[in-house]
Amino acid sequence: MSTDILSTVLDTWKAAVDAHEPERVAELFTEDAIFQGLHPYSVGRAGVAAYYDAQPRGMTADYRIVETRRLAEDVVLGYAGVEFAFTDRPTLPVHLSVVARRTGDRWLIAHYQVSRL
Repeated sequence: MSTDILSTVLDTWKAAVDAHEPERVAELFTEDAIFQGLHPYSVGRAGVAAYYDAQPRGMTADYRIVETRRLAEDVVLGYAGVEFAFTDRPTLPVHLSVVARRTGDRWLIAHYQVSRL
């Protein structure tokens, strides 16, 4: 079940990343989300939107869930391998750890941490 939850969250994230829609990506995060991409971290949706707005058009993300844990009824921890593909440079493989939290009837990302392989 936790894998299904994380798949739903990451499928929606991937669709917004692939479409280069930074505001839509940011809406998938909690208001107080801790976000650590490959640049200095930020807190909140504005930082997430700015990060993805700065990414090149044509960038896409493919992920594979490696592990999930249901930490509480409304909290899921996930670990995934992600490959960011670009139109003008080699694919970038990374590790992604996320914490998804149920907020009302939606699951949102409360913590996002990327590290290079």
